[in-house]
Amino acid sequence: MTRPHAYVVVLCTLMLASCLMLAQQNAPNTQGIAPPPGGPPPTPARMTFFVTSVGLGKGGDLGGLAGADAHCQALAAAVGAGGHTWHAYLSTQARPGQPAVNARDRIGTGPWFNWSFAQLGQPQNAIISADLAELHGDTLVQAQRGSNLFKQSARNEHGQVIHGIGDTPPIQHEILTGSKWDGRAYTDNADHTCNNWTSSSRRSAQVGHSDRIGNGSSWNSSNATKGCSQADLESTGGAGLFYCFAIN
Repeated sequence: MTRPHAYVVVLCTLMLASCLMLAQQNAPNTQGIAPPPGGPPPTPARMTFFVTSVGLGKGGDLGGLAGADAHCQALAAAVGAGGHTWHAYLSTQARPGQPAVNARDRIGTGPWFNWSFAQLGQPQNAIISADLAELHGDTLVQAQRGSNLFKQSARNEHGQVIHGIGDTPPIQHEILTGSKWDGRAYTDNADHTCNNWTSSSRRSAQVGHSDRIGNGSSWNSSNATKGCSQADLESTGGAGLFYCFAIN
């Protein structure tokens, strides 16, 4: 090999090594895993749906919709997904001077993906739903097909499956929604929202089942809780958890 050719080979090798080192240093961090000291900050997560890993500890008193939204935002930010605007999937009922709010009207238009999509690209069970109509089964065909929100896809912000029927206790599959099957608020005089998510007293809230097992097997409207205290929610398989969706 001539001297000029050898020089070119050495130069190319050094440039390739430099590029590999730079790429490694600038590689995006995996969502939910703290970067090493001096490493790059996490990149915006592609996760646009999760179940809260913890509630607020006050039963159905979430501080209203604003408090629930803030909880979603804080949990998302803690795992590198704070670049999205997050809303809780919760309905509120009409009160004097206050119109009802439908959960389905608060969560954007989709599509929504869980933690698995953010981690691995698009593995099985990563997509929750393409849009609002599919999520709620608005047409007969969509209702028969169902959304992809079930036990293995309804994961929390850390990628963990929510404990449901058949799992090791505590069972926490009762998810607060305050909604009917179509994602809209109730219009009767009964309390379905723990006084619009401000009460932990003897009221009630409508819940769905994240594993879609029991009482109609609905992810968003299976049954009512027997009360709104933390103890009441836990006694029937809940923990004050709720769904969070990115609206952008």
